Amino acid sequence: MTKTADKKDIKTEKHEFQAEVREVLNLMIHSLYSNREIFLRELVSNASDACDKLRFEALQNADMMGGDSELKIEIEVDEEAGQIIIRDNGIGMSRDEVVENIGTIARSGTRKFLENASKDKEFDSNLIGQFGVGFYSSFIVADKVTLMTRAAGSEPSDGVRWESEGTGDYTISQLELPHQGTEVILHLREDAKEFQSAWSVRSLVNKYSDHIGFPIYMKNPPAEDNDDAEAEPQPEWEAINQSSALWTLQKSKISSDEYQSFYKHISHDFEDALSWTHNHVEGSQNYTSLLYLPSKAPLDMMMQRDERHGLRLYVKRVFIMDAAEQLLPHYLRFVRGVVDSADLPLNVSRELLQENELVSKIRSAVVRRSLDLLKRLADKDVEKFNKFWDEFGNALKEGLVEDTANREKIAKLLRFSTTADAAKEQRVSLDDYVSRMKEDQDVIWYVTAENRKAAENSPHLEIFRKKGVEVLLMSDRIDEWAMGYFNEFEGKKMRSIAKGDVDLGSDDDEKKDDEKNDAETDPLLKRLSEALAEEVTEVRASKRLTESASCLVLSEQELAMHMRRMLEQAGQAMPDSKPVLEVNLDHLLLKQVSAVESEEEFKDWAELLFEQAVLAEGGQLDDPAGFVQRVNRLMLKAG
Repeated sequence: MTKTADKKDIKTEKHEFQAEVREVLNLMIHSLYSNREIFLRELVSNASDACDKLRFEALQNADMMGGDSELKIEIEVDEEAGQIIIRDNGIGMSRDEVVENIGTIARSGTRKFLENASKDKEFDSNLIGQFGVGFYSSFIVADKVTLMTRAAGSEPSDGVRWESEGTGDYTISQLELPHQGTEVILHLREDAKEFQSAWSVRSLVNKYSDHIGFPIYMKNPPAEDNDDAEAEPQPEWEAINQSSALWTLQKSKISSDEYQSFYKHISHDFEDALSWTHNHVEGSQNYTSLLYLPSKAPLDMMMQRDERHGLRLYVKRVFIMDAAEQLLPHYLRFVRGVVDSADLPLNVSRELLQENELVSKIRSAVVRRSLDLLKRLADKDVEKFNKFWDEFGNALKEGLVEDTANREKIAKLLRFSTTADAAKEQRVSLDDYVSRMKEDQDVIWYVTAENRKAAENSPHLEIFRKKGVEVLLMSDRIDEWAMGYFNEFEGKKMRSIAKGDVDLGSDDDEKKDDEKNDAETDPLLKRLSEALAEEVTEVRASKRLTESASCLVLSEQELAMHMRRMLEQAGQAMPDSKPVLEVNLDHLLLKQVSAVESEEEFKDWAELLFEQAVLAEGGQLDDPAGFVQRVNRLMLKAG
């Protein structure tokens, strides 16, 4: 493969970038200078992917190779012209593919990308690769980028030329290209001249792309006249990378730096991985897995559950697919790495792959090794595990619902805030909680709320604090949903303090007080029940409250108020439900209400008791204006 020549434009069209695309390009140019060397890794990775795709296609149709016996990547530095040229003889692109892939950036996430980037300067280091903007990293170092490509299997006349200065538009034209594949020409900016030397480019390849599975050739500068006749002539093109699949090597022969380098290549991450596990399996099934735990979550981790690209599937080093969801459940979508099998048929389709028995076995093994890796990290490096939990804990909680077979393993990895720990970080395990349980306690108590503050101030906690019973504080959005499927841990029931009856045991004095209160206040409870008949199923004396006047109690099957509100705001229809209102009969407010003779005023007090309980639960009032009017009426009467 030589430098493209004889390129004759046939038809040129000018297109404008989308408005958001222009903003991204401007951001790339002006906000990423500290990481600008990454441009070469991104372009080489794109070239490698193109070769991977062609190699796979050629398994079905050898003519797709176009006469090239070797898939490769070439890099050429023209110091005089201030250009870097990266070319490959991979799959190439058609005109429509160029428009779709190069003319559009991050269709699902561009706006959020821009919003976050504009708020946080430290966010810059994670821009590339989060939203599919790798190609556009070219504009960090180039004031003009020219791309020429021809799809494999197409005619020389089907070549495409794309060019842009990274401003508001780009041109696209048809031209003659003798070779299939893609060539990218970077016209370097004046402030990026440090990259126009062959030495600097070679260093970047060794740093970021040494483990690319294809040879990377670099063109040496013309040899100078040398009088030494015995000097060996320098080759025109020289391979500068190892061109080996790292995962196929023995673990003992791979350094930590090499593992980290490979991780950054496959993940397009700037930061080191937290940890990894590398396994060769031989016997009835033969495969290799190399799995990594990233140190930082992508920006759209919880929003884009189905758009994963972390696990690559190879068969005998032949790339089959990215985002191998057949090998990784959704809740482990943060795992990055490679699975290479010698046994899977090469011509298998995605649908057939799903039905393959070996794939199912490999999937189970990948899940097990991923969870074992997390456990090892939790046991031996708490600091790293805490970092993992802060980034990916919410995703892991999904496994409580999705993976019943491994629910116990997942549960042991969960971390929580509790009433026994003043720290706001989630650092308490269920094992920690169980070890501190009271001798006669057989329930793990928890409360869910919209945020940590709401959980801490829940009126349901009052009796638990009084009796010194620890409660897990759950304030992540996923908690209410996940806990609906997680009912038991090592023989201990998981129960919400806001649902159903609560029995922490009562001493004799408390039992006497309960009997006395029930007998003396039955008329008040009856009046409140009648006044709130449309809002609640029952009004009863509370065993939970010691300081607050009232609270709402739900059935075990009902969703918490804040979750109902969230789902309703999302357009989800929710069935009607009536909670139980519990009142603290020892509270001064209840004693005052019991003395109210006016039924109209009593109705206002009853509604206020209910409404303040709704607000305390994170619910939303049906009639906020009516609530304000009631408060005003009662305050005027009190005055």
